[in-house]
Amino acid sequence: MLKLLGGLKEYLKWQEITTDSTIFRLHNLFTTALLLTCSLIITATQYVGSPIQCIVNGLPAHPINTYCWIMSTFTMPDAFQRQVGVEVAHPGVANDFGDEDAKKYYSYYQWVCFVLFFQGIMCYTPKWIWDNFEGGLMKTLVMGLRIGICAEEEKCNKKKAIIDYLLKHIKSHSNYVTKYFACEFLCFLNIIVQMYAMNKFFDGEFINYGMRVLTFSEQAQEDRVDPMVYVFPRVTKCTFHKYGASGSIQTHDSLCILPLNIVNEKTYIFIWFWFVMLFVLVGLQVVYRLALIFCPKVRPLVMRTKNRLVPHEIADALCRKTSLGDWWILYMLERNIDPVIYRDIAAELAKKIEAPKAHI
Repeated sequence: MLKLLGGLKEYLKWQEITTDSTIFRLHNLFTTALLLTCSLIITATQYVGSPIQCIVNGLPAHPINTYCWIMSTFTMPDAFQRQVGVEVAHPGVANDFGDEDAKKYYSYYQWVCFVLFFQGIMCYTPKWIWDNFEGGLMKTLVMGLRIGICAEEEKCNKKKAIIDYLLKHIKSHSNYVTKYFACEFLCFLNIIVQMYAMNKFFDGEFINYGMRVLTFSEQAQEDRVDPMVYVFPRVTKCTFHKYGASGSIQTHDSLCILPLNIVNEKTYIFIWFWFVMLFVLVGLQVVYRLALIFCPKVRPLVMRTKNRLVPHEIADALCRKTSLGDWWILYMLERNIDPVIYRDIAAELAKKIEAPKAHI
């Protein structure tokens, strides 16, 4: 188990060259590692431990455990409001056998480990797409200038190569920035789709799951129903039918304990808060990207925020004479190159862009 979890550290390793934002990596790398870790833990609990244990009289326990795990178990939702030990045996467990429509069946626990795995794959997909689109361009441009300790001649040659590339390919990076912004929007879309899918997976109980847990302690005692127990019941019922000695059908009612749901309820309360936080962060980032697209005056301010060594007039000149794609390349270079070296590149590039005829 530790070896399997140790393999996930590759998703969280430090990136020498940055080609995306912190929130983008938070969605694609950390969330992927989180979901895969949860999937591994639940898989180990489900297939190594005892995910279900049923109590039934007159029948062997193992076949009943297997049957109830495969065919699903149920509770009576209205029984959660009744007093435990007086009216019902356990929360949601009542003896209302006749009302079939009132039963709430649970079969999701068979699929949780697989669903979490595919959720992790979906979270990683935007990064996989972006890495294929990016193609190592930023690593090629940086040329080891992240740390400015190198021979002066080598440093000058690399700075000249970067400036020559930017001048030669000016206003030709629209596809680069469009594809990256599209991948960021895909992250936002992925969060919405996953929250909707989890809500459907839990029969409409996931969207407000976290809020119900937060407000649980504030409710009146007589109206209080633990949402974690309601969504992930610890004790359920299962009905098994078999033929008797005379050929008549016999019904056996059993109580089933689901220790796996202790893990599930803690896992999904954390996932709920994490996805809500991601929804807010990625949503704000999408709004921020729209501001960069439709408000060009924001761009020099962003450039200056990252590197105070770049004067206002140089930042303004670069943003005025370049497209959004070129600005994004400059901004990414600013994040990956030594600040002093970037200041020199920006100053020289602004000078040549402002006087193209002299450059020719």
